[in-house]
Amino acid sequence: MRDGNEPRRSEREDTLGAGWEAYRPAVFGVAYRLLGSVADAEDVTQDVWLRAAGADLQDIADLQAWLMTVAARRSYDILKSARFRRETYVGPWLPEPLLTGPDASQPVLVDESVSSAMLLIMEELSPPERVAFVLHDVFGLEFGKIAEVLDVSVPGARQLASRGRRRVAKAKESTPQASKAERERILAAFRAAYEAGDMAGLVGLLHPDVVYVTDGGGNVSAARKLIHGGERVAEVMVRVGRQWHPDRIDFAEVGGELALVFYRESRVYSVDTVQITDGLISAYRRVINPDKLMRV
Repeated sequence: MRDGNEPRRSEREDTLGAGWEAYRPAVFGVAYRLLGSVADAEDVTQDVWLRAAGADLQDIADLQAWLMTVAARRSYDILKSARFRRETYVGPWLPEPLLTGPDASQPVLVDESVSSAMLLIMEELSPPERVAFVLHDVFGLEFGKIAEVLDVSVPGARQLASRGRRRVAKAKESTPQASKAERERILAAFRAAYEAGDMAGLVGLLHPDVVYVTDGGGNVSAARKLIHGGERVAEVMVRVGRQWHPDRIDFAEVGGELALVFYRESRVYSVDTVQITDGLISAYRRVINPDKLMRV
């Protein structure tokens, strides 16, 4: 029985509690697509929860849209400062791997916009373009709300989204997406060749103009420049494989696409995603920065 002195749950708590579990994936999804960082997206999600818990929600007609705009405002502030952090980042920067599908610890809204390739494309947009594109084209928010987030006019928000859309479409034209079956086949063959140290086998799977990107963030030994060319990349991979001898290589869904997870001494050593062009690996992206692997 309720103690007469115990405060009753407020309507605000009831309203938020009923919607939060359903809307949390969208809140996290907005933040991750804008920031490319699981850690930052989790911090933003927590900030949104605290803001919502202290707000009067009774007059909010669309709670999900309100939560997403709060997440977008906070992410926008971080995104603007992140530009400076990217410039001072040691070596190439890659998005923090986001486990999706059956490997995800929590529900994640999955589409092509969470893939590493798409996040890198969006990285080339200005912060306002990225916010407008994600909120409108990915989540379908109306331009009035986007204008409030960016502190611009509605026509200005519409123009920013359009500009971002054009830039994304142009980039996607040069990076067509491989089918799920093709990706599975190529990654299975790549894993077999890698484990066997088969130099010729790796060269046969790599595009002649392949680019190899490693993100160590200055925390571990990693190439600080991009490596180009099938034979050169295969040579580096075979040499690195002999040096650190992975315990095993597993498949996992990362950003909605099949990826490779390398283990060393029973711990995740790297998460590798690929871009496939004309049946060959045209970009190989390896995240070995331990700060980005803590949540895998």
